[in-house]
Amino acid sequence: MPKSPNSDTLTQEIRIQAAAQYLPQESDPDGNKYFYVYRIRMVNEGQRRARLLSRHWVILDANNQREDVIGEGVVGQHPNLGPGEIFEYRSYCPLRTEWGTMEGTYTFARDSGESFEVRIGRFFLVPTAKNSVIPE
Repeated sequence: MPKSPNSDTLTQEIRIQAAAQYLPQESDPDGNKYFYVYRIRMVNEGQRRARLLSRHWVILDANNQREDVIGEGVVGQHPNLGPGEIFEYRSYCPLRTEWGTMEGTYTFARDSGESFEVRIGRFFLVPTAKNSVIPE
């Protein structure tokens, strides 16, 4: 059975699930432009509240060209997850090659002020992953 192009990672009681889908209608292979939408689901599986502060993405294309994306929040928000709460969002990633990977970290903080990093497991940006979904 082939390995899933998605990721599902648990760090410090925060689960991060990620999946990507190729957007052929937005892409231009002749111009080396490949466009992907990705979906992230965050779940607080612990008993303490956690607020997302920032993100650090590491994006690699098929030529092993690395791009780091660092910023505050996600999609203009800083989700504050109580026990059992879920936050989902979608965003986009352009590539210069047909396939690539994404992975990284989110920085969260507890109400006590303690900050910690949550891993975003590597997931794949591949045209064949047209039906990549995160299980409900």
